[in-house]
Amino acid sequence: MIRLGVIGTNWITERFLEAAHQTDQLQLTAVYSRTEEKAKQFAEKYAVDHTFTRLSAFFESDVFDAVYIASPTALHAQQAIQAMENKKHVLVEKPMASNVREAEKMIAVAEKEGVVLMEAMKTTHLPNFDLVKDLMEEIKPVRRVIANFCQYSSRYDRYKEGEVLNAFKPELSNGSLMDIGIYTIYPVIKLFGRPKKIQAQAMVLASGVDGSGTVLLSYDELEANMIFSKITNSALPSEIQGENGSIVIDKWSDMSGIHLVDKKGDKQERSLEQLTNSMGYEARHFADLIKTGETESDINTFETSLETMKVLDEARRQIGVVYPADEK
Repeated sequence: MIRLGVIGTNWITERFLEAAHQTDQLQLTAVYSRTEEKAKQFAEKYAVDHTFTRLSAFFESDVFDAVYIASPTALHAQQAIQAMENKKHVLVEKPMASNVREAEKMIAVAEKEGVVLMEAMKTTHLPNFDLVKDLMEEIKPVRRVIANFCQYSSRYDRYKEGEVLNAFKPELSNGSLMDIGIYTIYPVIKLFGRPKKIQAQAMVLASGVDGSGTVLLSYDELEANMIFSKITNSALPSEIQGENGSIVIDKWSDMSGIHLVDKKGDKQERSLEQLTNSMGYEARHFADLIKTGETESDINTFETSLETMKVLDEARRQIGVVYPADEK
C-alpha cells in the first residue's frame, strides 16, 4: 500500500481521496493545512493520525511516500520541489505551475531525484478519451476542434459583491484560463501536439485575472477553438469535425456523452461506461507508476505539460494577465 499525504483540504481533495481509496493502492496517512483546526478536522474524516501545519516538518516526515498537491497554483512549484527533494512522489493538480519556467524546474528536480511527478489532468486517462482517438480515425482528416467548458463559479457572486476570493486572485495564479481553460487546451495538445500559432482573447476582471476567454490554436491542417469561462455557463457540447463526420462530446472535461455523426447527419451513441468518480483512472495510473518504478507518465508526459504551459503563457501574454510568479 502506498502511503499518501495531501496538501489542501477542499472538495477536490475529498473527491481525489474517494478515487484513491477505490484503487486499493493508496492510503491517506498525512494531512497538511496552514491551520491546525482544518488539518485535524479533515484528518478525522479519514481516521488519520498525522497532521502538519509546517511544510518542512510535513515533507521531512516518514509517514507518507507520495503527496497529492491541491493548493493554489502559485504554490505548486515550491511545494512540489520541496516534496521531491525529500524523495516524495508528486501528483500535482492542474495546471502544474504558474508558468513554463516553474514547470521546467519541477521536471528537472523530478529527474534528478528519481521520483514520480505527474500533472493531475484526469481527462487524458479516461476510457472515452481513448475512444475519441479511435473515432477520429473514422472521420479523418480532422479539420476543426471546438472544446467548450464554461462553468459559472459560485465565488463570482461574492466577487460582484466586492469580496475577491482565491479563484479570482492573480497572486495565486488563478483565473478562467488556468482553472477552466486548461481542461480544453491540455487534451488538444495531447491529441495534436504543438500548434503553429496561438491567438487569445479574454474578458479581464478588475482583480487582474480573466473571467472568460477564447484560445485559438492553428495547425497545418486544422484549427482548435477553446472556449472557457468562470462567469457564465454553457449548455453547448464540444465537437471534433472531420471531412467524414464529427464527434460530439456532451461534457468535454469528463469526455462523457460521446456521439458519432456521419456525413449524412446520422447520430450514434458511442460512449463507454466510465467510473462515476472520473479521477479514479489518474489515481490508479499514479499508483502504478510508483509501484513499477517509473518516473514519468506515458500519458500525462512532461512534454504535454510543458507544451500546454507554453500555450497558457502565450495566451496570458496576449490577454495581459501577469502573475507575481512571472516576475520572480
